[in-house]
Amino acid sequence: MTVLGEQQLRIELARLLKRRPIITQAIGEARELGDLKENAEYHAAREEQGICEAQIRDIEYKLSVAQVIDISKIPNNGKVIFGSTVSLIDINTDNELTYQIVGDDEANIKKNLISVNSPIARGLIGKEEGDEVSITTPGGVKEFEIGGVKYV
Repeated sequence: MTVLGEQQLRIELARLLKRRPIITQAIGEARELGDLKENAEYHAAREEQGICEAQIRDIEYKLSVAQVIDISKIPNNGKVIFGSTVSLIDINTDNELTYQIVGDDEANIKKNLISVNSPIARGLIGKEEGDEVSITTPGGVKEFEIGGVKYV
């Protein structure tokens, strides 16, 4: 996991922990309304509590087992590694793409964050700026030239 990924998980955990007392209060207020069997507010609050607690447990587990890698402390050797940002030039179309290689939980293609386990990342790891690579993707074989590697 990247340092930014860890920070984002910790922010989300803090947000969920702040919701706990609010949900507990909502359950208490719903209980006061009477019969719990037909009390929609009570059941909704209990469901929200269950979802919130599950998310808290999930994030706490991820943080407890995560190996956080600070790319800025790794010697810059010019190679594509976990956490690096890679500029790719599609050899066939000359389109330029930029991806950062991150952990599975951080991956978000809309933000150009790709999982280290994705076909593109696996094809790029260990390569250097100027290298040409052929990567088998679900859409077929793609050929790229590595235009640049940044360690941010």
